[in-house]
Amino acid sequence: MHKVTTFYSYIKIMKIALYGNTYQRSKSEHIVTLLEALRKYDVQLFVEQNYYDFLCEQVIDTLSATPFTSIDDNIDVVISVGGDGTFLRTAEQVAGKCIPILGINAGRLGFLADISKEQIACAIDELFAGNYKVEERTMLQVEVDSLPADYTPYALNEVAILKQDTSSMISINATLGGNFLNNYQADGLLVATPTGSTGYALSIGGPVLIPECSNFVIAPVAPHMLNVRPLVVPDNETITLSVDSRSGNYLISLDGRSLVISCNNSVTLRKAPFKTLVIKRNNHIFVSTLRNKLMWGADNRNT
Repeated sequence: MHKVTTFYSYIKIMKIALYGNTYQRSKSEHIVTLLEALRKYDVQLFVEQNYYDFLCEQVIDTLSATPFTSIDDNIDVVISVGGDGTFLRTAEQVAGKCIPILGINAGRLGFLADISKEQIACAIDELFAGNYKVEERTMLQVEVDSLPADYTPYALNEVAILKQDTSSMISINATLGGNFLNNYQADGLLVATPTGSTGYALSIGGPVLIPECSNFVIAPVAPHMLNVRPLVVPDNETITLSVDSRSGNYLISLDGRSLVISCNNSVTLRKAPFKTLVIKRNNHIFVSTLRNKLMWGADNRNT
């Protein structure tokens, strides 16, 4: 098993970029706490334009931050303020730039964005002290002829092939490493990374993978045959999917970003040539997160 945790140190003056969601106005105290924690450090702060406008509407002091629409390669750290969905959108924006992401949890479960409001100040102090670790998370790369030029063909969590309408199932022909795997009659098929194994894949019965695993999960969505089960495969194999549906189209979704694709176009999935860098506190332990987030061992029975 390859080592995925490495340590990075940065100069005192940091260029930090902020991404955040703009629909949880009740969670504005998270960004206020974060900005207060950053105030005592020598920081060049950049804020994604939509989020910057949101903060200005909320009359939140942005510490003379500079708004941006496209992230600069010279940014040292990106901070995502929101839930795991916001983190995934952030990962899309920094794909291939080797910029580590710190996730502040203003959402619900928070596997990726796991720094709570109460931990923000300590996490920022640790960031500037170099007292943290960076985990390298595998991404999926998608190849399909009809993807728009401005559509990021990478996914940190999963790629889903889904029926476009709400009636008939679709037929998905899958090959693994050039060898026929199966013809899935289902509502869809999911290919998930270890990071994504705790997301959509988990909800359809897939296994949880430790982030260090060099594997993908292939899991059908509502399969017609109940003996078709999720499968764990090596991440160095290429997966090819071709789809047949009555509508002549299907949906492809990369971390929730969906497009309608013609059945004339097959999809090729492989491990991306780069990884997403995720900042974690040194006391972060994945198996502890599993127990806490998924409430393993909890007994809710009335006594």
